[in-house]
Amino acid sequence: MELEKLINNDIKNAMLARDPEKLEALRAIKAALLLEKTKEGTTGEIPESVEIKLLQKLVKQRRESADIYAAANREDLAKKERFEASIIEKYLPQQMGEEELTEKIRQIIAQIQATSIKDMGKVMGAASKELAGKADNKMVSEIVKKLLGA
Repeated sequence: MELEKLINNDIKNAMLARDPEKLEALRAIKAALLLEKTKEGTTGEIPESVEIKLLQKLVKQRRESADIYAAANREDLAKKERFEASIIEKYLPQQMGEEELTEKIRQIIAQIQATSIKDMGKVMGAASKELAGKADNKMVSEIVKKLLGA
């Protein structure tokens, strides 16, 4: 709920500053939150873990769109998508650095006693739960593969 208040306040500030690009990104967040809040079977309150997953999904969508636009030589649209992703990322918790992430994954591998790439599913499951919102799953996957010797 705190995120929703923050977004509403930032929308107001973007309107006053006449910043249409930022406003568009903030409205996308607000729309996603509203859809989640009014989804069937919900109580109207969105848990923080769901908010984080929602923001990560929005950032991922923007990045994928930017890559597609860049491949199609539409740098103007790619730039817009990257800008929106950067705005949305500001509302996510601080992401872990690669060194810190590698160390955390080593600990998870030791806990699970993973020895080969066959154990990747177990490691990814545990890592996804423990690192939710703190790291990009794509990066986690690459590090796990490297550490398990794929």
